[in-house]
Amino acid sequence: MVRINNKTIIPDNELSFTFSRSKGPGGQNVNKVSTRVTLRFDVGASTCLTGTQRALIMKKLDSHINSKGILQIHAGRHRSQHTNRKDAIDRFTRLLASALRQKPLRKKTKLPNAVKARRLKDKRHRSKIKRARSKHIALDSRLYE
Repeated sequence: MVRINNKTIIPDNELSFTFSRSKGPGGQNVNKVSTRVTLRFDVGASTCLTGTQRALIMKKLDSHINSKGILQIHAGRHRSQHTNRKDAIDRFTRLLASALRQKPLRKKTKLPNAVKARRLKDKRHRSKIKRARSKHIALDSRLYE
């Protein structure tokens, strides 16, 4: 069982693993042992996901999902198959958790009247200063109050 969040748990029978020869570190071991792990998860056929969860995953993780609706994660950083398998499961868990996380709704706030008044006062002051720079209007000391 892979726990994604408090509400979502993926059973092991919905995950499939295939192994292949890895690039990366390992010396002669690279040529002999299949240490690279590919984790596959069929998002469309999953029984533990709701329809909205499927839609969120399909939308947010579309670069990881192929045309058949299968999420694929490759792991080949480590020298052993066991640690690559753990790495693939960890990355799978983080990907699904981030895809299923929803941003909290923003609460609209009202701008205080004092802030509006100060902004308008500053605009009027700035306008007077710019008008005073004009050649057509005589300089008046009252403009700089």
